[in-house]
Amino acid sequence: MTDWTDLSDQLQGALGLANKPLAITFHDAASGVAGFDAPMPEPTDDGRTGRVPAGCVFWMHAADRTFSTVAADHRNCSVGSVTHGFLELGDVLESGDVGALLESGWVTAEAAMGIPVVEEKPEEVVYGPLGDSPSDPDVVLLRITGRQLMVLHDAFPSLRIEGKPQCHIIAIAKAGEMAASVGCQLSRVRTQMPNAEVTCAIPASQLEGLLERLSETAVADRAVAQYAADDMARFA
Repeated sequence: MTDWTDLSDQLQGALGLANKPLAITFHDAASGVAGFDAPMPEPTDDGRTGRVPAGCVFWMHAADRTFSTVAADHRNCSVGSVTHGFLELGDVLESGDVGALLESGWVTAEAAMGIPVVEEKPEEVVYGPLGDSPSDPDVVLLRITGRQLMVLHDAFPSLRIEGKPQCHIIAIAKAGEMAASVGCQLSRVRTQMPNAEVTCAIPASQLEGLLERLSETAVADRAVAQYAADDMARFA
């Protein structure tokens, strides 16, 4: 197996990350990883409940430990259940949360039909720190600043920049394409992610190549930073 601890350390150092890179792994059978065991609240009138308010909240817990999740754990958020392949859009159109999003004008039914989703229905999704990943992950998820996004885009100009819902970048990366998200209000409230942060999802198989590109662009960035600092000295 790839040395994910080393790659995680390299990634943190290259970008100066304040938060650990996360590993997200989709399994078509039981993984053997201990499940996320928070209690489920009473269901809503439409029957929704889950271990957390939305699947993106698992990202916050995954900074500290590795755990597995199943469809029921994600079910409080219909949108996330669809993007992660647990449900199809037709399964959730009558859900109260989808109704609220459509009624508010936050998203249209037409836009919802085009949201990227994981094509294969998983048995489990495992989350945790990349450096502790018990198997080769599918996706590496980063919580980053605007400057770190700039560095990533310099190294990988084809990086997709996406909007709402934030969780669909996981599906994009699982399909083999690197994507960042400016976030979405639904996720920001549920995760309490700072407003200064955005997210980026990287196909795990592409991480080594990205690190090589980051080391190359870092040289140019340092040179430009030094030029700018020297030039600014005239204005002191």
